[in-house]
Amino acid sequence: MSTAEKIKDDDAKGMGGAPAEGKITDEAIAAAKDMIGLQLRPEGPYLQDATSDTLRNWCNGIGDLNPLYRDTGYGAASRFGTQLGHPMFPMALGWIGRTRWGLPGVHGFYAGNDWEIFRHIRPGDRVNAIERVIGIEEKESKFSGRLVLQYVEATYFNQRGEMLARALGTCTRHERKAARDAGKYKDIKTYDYSPEEYEQLDACIMEEPSKIRGSKVRYWEDVTEGETLDTIVRGPLSLMDTMGFLVGSGRGHTHGVVFQAAMKHPGHFFRNPEAGGGIEYTGIGHHRESTAKEVGVPGVYDYGPQRSSWMASLVTNWMGDAGFLKRVRTEMRRFNTMGDSTWCKGKVAKKYIKDGHALVDIEIWGENQRGELTTPGTATVALQSRDPQLRAFLDCGALDLDLPVVR
Repeated sequence: MSTAEKIKDDDAKGMGGAPAEGKITDEAIAAAKDMIGLQLRPEGPYLQDATSDTLRNWCNGIGDLNPLYRDTGYGAASRFGTQLGHPMFPMALGWIGRTRWGLPGVHGFYAGNDWEIFRHIRPGDRVNAIERVIGIEEKESKFSGRLVLQYVEATYFNQRGEMLARALGTCTRHERKAARDAGKYKDIKTYDYSPEEYEQLDACIMEEPSKIRGSKVRYWEDVTEGETLDTIVRGPLSLMDTMGFLVGSGRGHTHGVVFQAAMKHPGHFFRNPEAGGGIEYTGIGHHRESTAKEVGVPGVYDYGPQRSSWMASLVTNWMGDAGFLKRVRTEMRRFNTMGDSTWCKGKVAKKYIKDGHALVDIEIWGENQRGELTTPGTATVALQSRDPQLRAFLDCGALDLDLPVVR
């Protein structure tokens, strides 16, 4: 049987030579709504065990240079007496907000996360999660017309049953053909940087380590509303970055592992003629331009969880070892395609006291080299205080921000 014949044969079974062209119908939306409240099987799991190696490798995958999250010697000499996990390390277990329920054959994009963090992860911890469906919403977009927003919540625990974090994950579902036909991004081309722009990028990248706050305590009383955070940049985006994130996340499915998954969920896979009919996941658009264009994206593009982690690093660089990243919310508003750079920026929006904790709200955002807003968000940081009436802390397990379930 030729490759073309095999693809045609598999097409009849639900896995053809291109990603499936599912439709958003009233019936499909109703079926998805019936799933609200159900607990999902965990994605993966991929990296459950926090070790010095897995914690450092996660940092390699997101480009984080903070020695508290990378260096066992630095960690041992810190106030914690050990290396810590980057606040976004729980995503190495599985990427919350992925397309894993309802609307078969309809493409999904990671749209953002909203994390409330309670405890640090340390080497020796084993991470697990309970993930549940919590909402669905229908909207219209310029990208694909009719779309669906899906919401899931994941609560992460360590091996002692202590809650590490609780996260809201959002996914947008789009009809592939509608996105192609709309052509919102059809005029976007790979950016041509000037020598001066390369110099700015290189300088910001090289200066970042010196601007990590580290062991120098940032006190709440020394922070002023309106002050800005030191900018960091990630880019220009290359395959080294996207493939490195997969490695840092412990992800890699090959050969029979892929085949078994495709037989179980044929709508999520296809036999790609470019690979001689080899089976690929529909998310291969992060690495294949032809597949990206099938869903209306102008080229291969970044992973949303990776970009969310960049925004978290912006804040952890600023707050120092003694601070605690209590909340970080990010939204993916524009695609970040190969060659794009993300300038991560922030500004202190508000200072206040809650339940004995000195807190700072920070407006954060990512913008690309064209000056377009790509990643708006917000963060909340607990800082140490000089006020003896406020508590000293290592984490914020006792503090709950009382956030709505869907927000």
